[in-house]
Amino acid sequence: MTQLQAINIAKVTTMAALLIPALLLGLDSPRVVIYLSLHLSYCLWWLLEEVLFPWRSRQLFTAVLQPLQTALVVLYVGVFYALPGWLAMANDQPLQPLTIALGLTFYIFGSLLNTAADVQKGTAKELGATLVADGAWRRVRHVNYLGDLLRYSSFAVIAGSLWAWFLPASVLALYLPRMIQKEASMAERYAGFEAYRQSSWWLLPGLL
Repeated sequence: MTQLQAINIAKVTTMAALLIPALLLGLDSPRVVIYLSLHLSYCLWWLLEEVLFPWRSRQLFTAVLQPLQTALVVLYVGVFYALPGWLAMANDQPLQPLTIALGLTFYIFGSLLNTAADVQKGTAKELGATLVADGAWRRVRHVNYLGDLLRYSSFAVIAGSLWAWFLPASVLALYLPRMIQKEASMAERYAGFEAYRQSSWWLLPGLL
């Protein structure tokens, strides 16, 4: 089983881990309903992307996993990623309009950035491109990760618990070594990378 297949199983696991307790507890809380609409739509979109963009299975998470590794992926991506949703269900405080606005803004922009970046790069690679440094990637070298972090942050915002920030924090900790490795790899493979690095930001425009 590849990493991508394991992640697909994990996304279905997350959906079940969120839907089952939500249905048992009831859908009377606006916080829970909004949270579910965000996280479940993200999981569904992830699964739909593989149908819409078949190149994903050739380009992304292609490493073959052993059974124990697959179980760990499902536990982390499938179960742990449901944590903010469970915290949202446990939060009986009213959901403030500004919190909704902030959460939706993070989710919408995060999803747009991540999807646009992934689709652009994946399509370009299929067409034989090498270094992708325009479009969504023009100003931020890891814009897909920025979008992902914004999206996971939206879950923490809507959950309304400091504990929920463990999810985006753990994702950032997972992405940091990947970004460092990719920077080193691109510097070795692409002659134009140094010029690209000089004209772009690492992760946050204007800050980093």
